[in-house]
Amino acid sequence: MKITDSVIYVGVNDHKIDLFEGQYVVPNGMAYNSYIIKGEKVAVMDSVDIHFTDEWLDNINAALSGDAPDYIIVQHMEPDHSASVDAFMEKYPDARIVASKQAFAMISNFFGTDYKDRQIIVGENDTLDLGGRVLTFVTASMVHWPEVIVTYDAQDKILFSADGFGKFGALDADEDWACEARRYYFGIVGKYGAPVQNLLKKAASLEIEKICPLHGPILTENLGYYINLYNIWSSYSVESEGVVIAYTSIYGNTKKAVLKLEEILKAKGCPKVTVTDLARDDMAEAIEDAFRYGKLVLATTTYNSDIFPFMRTFVDGLRERQYQNRTIGIIENGSWFPTAAKVIKGMLEKSKDITYTDTTVTIKSAMNEETLKQLEALADELMK
Repeated sequence: MKITDSVIYVGVNDHKIDLFEGQYVVPNGMAYNSYIIKGEKVAVMDSVDIHFTDEWLDNINAALSGDAPDYIIVQHMEPDHSASVDAFMEKYPDARIVASKQAFAMISNFFGTDYKDRQIIVGENDTLDLGGRVLTFVTASMVHWPEVIVTYDAQDKILFSADGFGKFGALDADEDWACEARRYYFGIVGKYGAPVQNLLKKAASLEIEKICPLHGPILTENLGYYINLYNIWSSYSVESEGVVIAYTSIYGNTKKAVLKLEEILKAKGCPKVTVTDLARDDMAEAIEDAFRYGKLVLATTTYNSDIFPFMRTFVDGLRERQYQNRTIGIIENGSWFPTAAKVIKGMLEKSKDITYTDTTVTIKSAMNEETLKQLEALADELMK
């Protein structure tokens, strides 16, 4: 696929994968993107997952009509982008590797060699002259590994953004960008908001007309839309007004309270209410929604003087990704000694700028008239 006269897409689509990184459901597969940049010399930008090495090398060979590339640029060493580097170096023995110092240490870890006699180490604002075409490298440490660099091509005004602006889904999947990019971001990059903010500040000084990520489509229009979303996500700001209710329920009584709260909120005109069963729904989708909306209700049972395991996993997922700047309400259920609210607040005690509602709904086994009053009060607070 031709991106410009001198930039060619040579990546692959993976429709065999069921779980990306062993945990994220990807019903529409994944794309492992790789690019050829042509000047007087030729650079290949990143490799692909090990299961697609031969297809990728065939793509390079076809795009170059059998000519040999001069460089492979390694922006990110995660194996979905680096696993085929060794095969590339074997096929093209005169090619050199361009990467950060940290990346070469990882190359040694993965392949047993760091190709010392074929290295070109780059850092902040270093350049690679392809002959009539100069690439500039920008460090992007912890977006979302420490060795990451991104690359700017001033001639075609392209930012090769590594895992930034990536999304789940193969390139031939017809789906909304924001939904799967958001789930990808908060699942994989979400903890590293500050480094992403630093990268956005660096990118703001560049004239960018195209963004070429390592996953997902090449972005060529309305770039302000994508950059704005990344700014919202990485600053932990609220993207949409609404309430997410995430729950676990053993015998159905906590679920009944959740559905009643949903009914009350909708009757009061809440712009969006999203309900997710943490035992059955996709956990990554639930985490995505929690970061998208400004208000969250956690509804769960007391379980072994703790909280139900799926809720603990969910709260751990929020905490790990630095959940902040949100309002949280709690519905707890316990037949003799409800402790869920105390446990949840303890888990999130180091989270920044979390506001808890004054009302905590406490159920002793099943809903009653007092429960309904508490749900009404909680809904009123959430609607403020």
